[in-house]
Amino acid sequence: MKTNYFYLSIILIFAIFVNCTKVSADANYKYNVYTPENYSPINKNEKFSDGAKILFIVDFSNSMNEELNGKTKIQIAMDTLSSILPKLNPSVQTGLRVYGHKAGFTYLQGCMASKLSVPLGTNNAQQILNSIYSTHATGWTPITYSLKQAVNSDFAGVQGKKHIILLTDGGENCDESPCTYAIELMKQRDDISIDVIAFDLFDAEANNQLKCTALATRGKFYSAPDANSLTNSLFDSLGIDKNVHGIIKTND
Repeated sequence: MKTNYFYLSIILIFAIFVNCTKVSADANYKYNVYTPENYSPINKNEKFSDGAKILFIVDFSNSMNEELNGKTKIQIAMDTLSSILPKLNPSVQTGLRVYGHKAGFTYLQGCMASKLSVPLGTNNAQQILNSIYSTHATGWTPITYSLKQAVNSDFAGVQGKKHIILLTDGGENCDESPCTYAIELMKQRDDISIDVIAFDLFDAEANNQLKCTALATRGKFYSAPDANSLTNSLFDSLGIDKNVHGIIKTND
């Protein structure tokens, strides 16, 4: 019996070690990104210059856990953002709103699962990446509610043009229409545009709703069936030349 306890203890210790090693590796990966302090963009034709405001709205619904070519869609999205955000002019104000990050026990809770993770601000690339890598995909797809929160709360008191980049792998599933909301919004104001990136989304009705959402606000609609097209869509939406490389500064 003592021998059995001995081996059981060894197995338990080994399991804890493996799990801690994995957590450590994940943490290292999460923070292994460029920051505004050590990165200098050299894009001469930037679409967004000093003072521009960009809010990313990222889908963390449960369907983002589905695999695409051996990798979950949410992992592809996070990795893509981690390769692109450091290339954006750090003087541009950026922020992050996520939805679907929690399931909720009722329809109402699920359809209000949207939060501002990183408020608009300069030098925000690192904060945004820290946030997305610590968020889990689990819930529904309250797109319209998220857009309303962005316009009414996240942009409250913010002057000038404001740009939303919505990355989603599904259409609205909370009995609202982002298309209808976008049309009504443009009747009241013209300082907001919405780019929509439909990632691995092949539902015709959902695509039509999202395309309407973008075009009604004079934004762009991108169909991104795979990782490469997702990358290209984000580069285009942000106005960054993907062939331009940054200069990594050292402390030497």
